[in-house]
Amino acid sequence: MNASINIAARARLVLGNAENVPSPCVSVCRMNARSGLCEGCARTLDEIARWSTMAEGDRRAVWARIGQRAQAGQETMP
Repeated sequence: MNASINIAARARLVLGNAENVPSPCVSVCRMNARSGLCEGCARTLDEIARWSTMAEGDRRAVWARIGQRAQAGQETMP
């Protein structure tokens, strides 16, 4: 399965869940110099740094952006 499709599917799953919002981290922590996104979770450095202090609504917004990035193919993943 294409990594972009996998991330988009995870984003839909998380956004459809009323429970606590899990971290998108998949322990593949490599920043792509061209896109500025983590190759594992498709977050920016700012999103990664602020995650632990974000409110649930802000975390959902990050997941929504991750889904949009994945669908748009903006992240470059192996």
